[in-house]
Amino acid sequence: MRQLNRLNQFQRLWQQSQGAAQQTCVAEMARHCICSERHLRTLLSQWQHAGWLQWHGEPGRGKQGQLQFLCSPEQLRQQLLQRQLDAGDTADALQLLDLPPERLINMLRPLMGGQWQNDSPVLRIPYYRPLESTEPRQITGRAEQHLVRQLYSGLTRFEQDEPVGDLAHHWQHDASACRWLFWLRPQLVWHNDEPIRANQLVTQLQQLLQDPRVSTLLAEVVDIDAPHPLAVRFTLRRSDFWLPHRLAHLLCLLPHPDEASIGSGPWKLMHFTPELVRIESHPRWHLRLPLLQAVEYWITPQLFDPMLGSSCRHPVQIAIGDASDLKSLQPVSSSISLGFCYLLCRPRAGFTPAQARRLFQLIQQSGIIARLPLDEGLITPSQELLPGWPVPLIDAESLSLPASLTLYYQLPVELHQTAEALRQLLQQHGCTLRVVFHEVKSWHSVPQLDEADIVMGDRLIGDAPVFTLAGWLQLDRVWHPFMSTAQGEAVQAQLLTLQQLADGEARGQALHQLYHQMMRAGILLPLFNYRYQIYAPPGVEGIQLNTLGWFDFSRAWIPPPIDRPRSCSAAE
Repeated sequence: MRQLNRLNQFQRLWQQSQGAAQQTCVAEMARHCICSERHLRTLLSQWQHAGWLQWHGEPGRGKQGQLQFLCSPEQLRQQLLQRQLDAGDTADALQLLDLPPERLINMLRPLMGGQWQNDSPVLRIPYYRPLESTEPRQITGRAEQHLVRQLYSGLTRFEQDEPVGDLAHHWQHDASACRWLFWLRPQLVWHNDEPIRANQLVTQLQQLLQDPRVSTLLAEVVDIDAPHPLAVRFTLRRSDFWLPHRLAHLLCLLPHPDEASIGSGPWKLMHFTPELVRIESHPRWHLRLPLLQAVEYWITPQLFDPMLGSSCRHPVQIAIGDASDLKSLQPVSSSISLGFCYLLCRPRAGFTPAQARRLFQLIQQSGIIARLPLDEGLITPSQELLPGWPVPLIDAESLSLPASLTLYYQLPVELHQTAEALRQLLQQHGCTLRVVFHEVKSWHSVPQLDEADIVMGDRLIGDAPVFTLAGWLQLDRVWHPFMSTAQGEAVQAQLLTLQQLADGEARGQALHQLYHQMMRAGILLPLFNYRYQIYAPPGVEGIQLNTLGWFDFSRAWIPPPIDRPRSCSAAE
């Protein structure tokens, strides 16, 4: 990029005196700029014309003249960055950000948050890490799960914890609840403006069934076909009143049959690199159109360095804009996560159910979760599995624990402190805890998980928490060893009975009772929930936390500017 090269040459010249006026000659300046004297004279003319500096030279070779700088390289870099952003050249603008962290932060601060770019509203979000793949069946993180739900549609989607129409607008089933019809909206289009056809969706769903997790999720499905261009039909082996919920699951989001990065959601993917993710609104989306033109994730770990004054301390605390300027960046929405970090026991030979209940009792009575050395306000000890589902207090016998136990745990990082607190607690009661950490967000890639006596992890719960907890027992590998026991087989039978209940409230009550039994039996103990928080500058409206700790991009909006400052010119 020629402009960036000119700027880098100007910066080398500026650095010789740190911007102070000086007496110098063309030959000396050419040496600093690593170019010929003839080219240096051309640069001086361009820079002077652009208002970067003033040069008063004396005639004659080697004669010194007066050099005075009018702009700093930092100011010019900021101007060039803004020009490229205004022109929509976001990817090229990233080339300007190869700076030391403290200088990078000063440059990015004015550009984050809500901005108007060529009369279109754009929201720029600084983020602390690169995002994973946008392939729905490969992701695990909260941010990625939120993003892919913006990019892709399913036949149904969740709204206020219930399935509603997405690509389908209505559905119905026969008297046996084994044959379901989903009626498609007319004039559906992919992000590339191709029409969406029912037979495409059938093909995609059949391909999804090759994934073991999808085949488990849709275990009752024996056939999918398209009896009409605007209808998709499912035939089941037995009734399953969770089917509309299952089709709204992350695993059932539907990409284009020929190009997996193309979806049909409210936003389309325009740029995806480890440094920048940009999505733009889909103008032909079939539901309520977004109020923004684009959303950008700027992957800037430097902005989250506590040594540089960032107030965004943790991934559950999202800052839209400059997180270090608390005067203008204020918390606009907060909530307690429905998801929770948990401890799961696997009673077996040498570790009895009674000992597992004793372990739960010790954790509850010791208060170790409330005393974890974490930032204030980050977590809250779990009192309920879900709202209205209290965690029972365990009343166990005062018996000895096994001489040793093995704990496997995963991310998030708060479980490091939890594992250490648990190790110390068990040591006080004569039990040596062997601790094994796996730096993963999902247990699917940990084949040796069956060796663990105790497992700690994070159960993310987004929409439809009752359905999510039912699916957790069926889909998550962490439950596989338990499900092969007699007790686990009884749980599977209860889940099968539960899915055949037509009344949603009855399904919820039955699942509540099932989990209550598992907690009292010393199998599952919720440990703590997170406190989600979003910080936003005054110029961004419509921000409200969702159950994933993010916010609906389609409802956020930016008030139009009244007066716009003119930007300085940059040398061509």
